[in-house]
Amino acid sequence: MLKVNSVVIYKNSPAVISAVLENAKYTVKFQSTPATATKGAVYGEQNVREKDMILLHEGPCSSLANVLSFAEEKCPLVENLYNLEDKNEIGLQVKDCYELLASDDETKGTSFEFEELVSLFHDKMTADESWGMFCALKNTVWFNQNLKEQMNGKLVFTLRSQKEIDSLVKKADAKGKEAELRAAFLERLKANSLLPEDSIYMGDVEALALGKTDKSRTMHDAGIKETVEKAHKLLLDTGVWDITRNPYPVRWGLSMKSASESLASPPQEERYEVPGVSYAIDAENSADPDDAVAYDGKYYWVHIADPASTVIPDSSIDKAARERGATLYIPEGAARMLCEDALEDYALGLKEKSNALSFRLLLDDDANVLECAVMKTVVDVKRLSYRKAEELKESPELKPLFEIARKNVDKRNKAGAVQITMPEVHIYVDRETKKVSVVKDEKYESNEMIRELMLLAGEGAAKFAFQNNIPFPYVSQEEPQIPDEIPEGLAGQFRLRRCMRKRSVGVTPGMHCGLGLHMYSQVTSPLRRYGDLISHQQLRAFIDGRKLLDKDTMLMRISEGDAGAMAARKSERNSNLHWTLVYLLQNPEWTGDAVCVSHAEGKLPQFCIPELAQEAFFDVPGGVELNQTVKVKVSRINLPELQVEFMVAQ
Repeated sequence: MLKVNSVVIYKNSPAVISAVLENAKYTVKFQSTPATATKGAVYGEQNVREKDMILLHEGPCSSLANVLSFAEEKCPLVENLYNLEDKNEIGLQVKDCYELLASDDETKGTSFEFEELVSLFHDKMTADESWGMFCALKNTVWFNQNLKEQMNGKLVFTLRSQKEIDSLVKKADAKGKEAELRAAFLERLKANSLLPEDSIYMGDVEALALGKTDKSRTMHDAGIKETVEKAHKLLLDTGVWDITRNPYPVRWGLSMKSASESLASPPQEERYEVPGVSYAIDAENSADPDDAVAYDGKYYWVHIADPASTVIPDSSIDKAARERGATLYIPEGAARMLCEDALEDYALGLKEKSNALSFRLLLDDDANVLECAVMKTVVDVKRLSYRKAEELKESPELKPLFEIARKNVDKRNKAGAVQITMPEVHIYVDRETKKVSVVKDEKYESNEMIRELMLLAGEGAAKFAFQNNIPFPYVSQEEPQIPDEIPEGLAGQFRLRRCMRKRSVGVTPGMHCGLGLHMYSQVTSPLRRYGDLISHQQLRAFIDGRKLLDKDTMLMRISEGDAGAMAARKSERNSNLHWTLVYLLQNPEWTGDAVCVSHAEGKLPQFCIPELAQEAFFDVPGGVELNQTVKVKVSRINLPELQVEFMVAQ
């Protein structure tokens, strides 16, 4: 039976028995928090069983504090006691004991219990000395503790061979050298004078800057606050990264590579061959045309790429697309929701004939949808740029499309649609030189024509799904609260934007007030948006007479896809701003026009800079009026924080 003030090992730490309880239990006192420069040590107590402790000394000890202080002062916890200083008296005694035992052939390989071994080099061990003696043996290169025996409640040590000692000494020396090199690195880091080879120490900083961890030992040791922005700044300041490194896709947990699993070839199935030519109208640099339009004299046709013919719900490809949510478009390129080679089989107009899921719309003279049929088709598609379509808008093939688009705009406006036009730009990054270009997005009426035809397809698809009781992802938006007076020009567009409510997606149709549509669904980009892909899967299942996804499953998958799509959108915004700031850093003499879009008493005026598609707040000497244009230049850029400040150019 153990006694009060006996010294024991409890959970690999020293403890002192403070009370003997009934049922073979004891109260032990242990140090729960070590002392610091400003606070004393904190001690705790716990009731434990005898089998959960190992006796070091029967005692009595004077106090747990004295047990700990002897170990700290006389028996420092060092990893290499091979080359001892004369002042380390206990360590020298341990070394002398080993040399004596190692020289005796009879003791080689012999095991010694703790108290027996200590008695060979220390006359009489007191309770206060017991933990220090244990540490002196445990942390030496000469003796090895038998941990298996410790599990049985015994403290047993054996002599190490010279080969083992040499190996431990070598490791300890290497660790000591590594510590010296790291200390020197930290000094260079604090002085902001890193060497090229110092990048090997910055891996944890990169991991933090990329959002892969929230800790950095290097930054902690250097006294730098551990945030992603500070890590980014540190990597820039030390030259490990240059300004062209874009961390945002990885920081948002996104892959910068397209999906890898290939889609099967389109299945052989019955398809209606649409007569005539349909037109895929897109930007000149578009690589993934996924829609085409036509008018046959009676029906308006909107043809959409048909990857749902192959992507089976809940298949591995479907799950991967759901996780991404959408194709990621950043200035460096696109990371596609579906694999790159899917474009050859499923994009429209890349082959002589294209498979499509088509929406055949019968419209009245006011562009109201009287009838919508959803059909599996084969289409002859001709590709046009927006600019070329603009030149051909009076042609017999395209004129009816422009006319119905104008009527649809009128119809939606009468229903309360809110038309907002904001400046847009395209950002290009040269892959070799990393030089950035920012180009204003030229808008044509052909852009609007395609947009209106896509809205008609979304309206028709929603009505088709509702009429046929198909569980479907409907998009709605609450009515905005628009004040009676809206400013003219760009200031008015910004004011309208602030009035808009967030859209929502659900399985019950509702008014999309922003678009002026009584019901609406997005169905025109299944190569690029998971929500559109799942809509196509439902429509195809209905056409084929197969089982539909139920509403609960639809909601769950829509929610999962939206989470990925939201991360992609945020990454795209961050990436675009990052590259805009890089453009300004590469062009320090840049100046441009800024339009005042808002000002309120007591606040800085808000400006829009159209050629950068950026907003800014800054003061203008003498004041400024709404929609007034001023010439500005950059006053400060903080790339890691994605901040830029502008000022009036003199």
